[in-house]
Amino acid sequence: MPQCKTIAICNQKGGVGKTTTALNLGVGLAMQGKRVLLVDADPQGDLTTCLGWRDTDSLPVTLANKLSEVVREDNANPFAGILHHNENVDLVPSNLELAGLEQSMLNVLSRESVLKNYLNQVKNSYDYVVIDTMPSLGLITLNALVAADSVIVPVQAQYLPAKGMTQLLQTVSKVKRQINPDLQIEGILLTLVDNRTNLSRSTATALKENFGKHIKIFGSTIPIAVKAAEVSSKGQSIYSYEPNSPVSKAYAEFTKEVLADANRQKERLHASHDRTR
Repeated sequence: MPQCKTIAICNQKGGVGKTTTALNLGVGLAMQGKRVLLVDADPQGDLTTCLGWRDTDSLPVTLANKLSEVVREDNANPFAGILHHNENVDLVPSNLELAGLEQSMLNVLSRESVLKNYLNQVKNSYDYVVIDTMPSLGLITLNALVAADSVIVPVQAQYLPAKGMTQLLQTVSKVKRQINPDLQIEGILLTLVDNRTNLSRSTATALKENFGKHIKIFGSTIPIAVKAAEVSSKGQSIYSYEPNSPVSKAYAEFTKEVLADANRQKERLHASHDRTR
């Protein structure tokens, strides 16, 4: 297993808590002493604005610039333009320029590996890279899947996203088969859970029945809360804004699950290396 683990937060449906999960997983990992790089791979720049950089259009360097440098084979400093947030995470920000770049990359050789090639230049300085993807399965999201070691899928607990999930799993399977054989689905994270409703409970049950045999469903679930919606305009994580809230505690538990999975994976790898000696 590589020293730095790259996780893509992915679901082609919007409004499922992707950006909130990327932000709070990243800060949660940093709180556990990990060096974390967040990558905003959505032209809407939601992760960038959630971390407090509101005027994304005025940012001098964004992910679009970094990917353009890789395409042009510039010898630019790959760390230039990475922003540092006071909750101890770094960020490669994004804005609408990324949408234009996606179009121009269609004619580029190895276009699906541009993000991976960029991250290879910086990831040795980090323990974790967490990529927030856009709600589509276009070229930039494909780049995220090619660059990732694993995928976490946030799923809104309001309905069973069977069709969308199947499409996403097919895409991940295709990427694994053709380009990135080490790609794993790390698990499904249930978000926006309202435990007062039968709907949330039945969605969780249906997810386990339909996908639980093949994919881990995280034990942690993220409750729906007004505070969680408010925090996106505050430029900080839920841990900083509302440290004792149920959402904060849920994301802390989820982060521990992700770390425990990574440790188990390392142990399995070491054991298999020992057996082959």
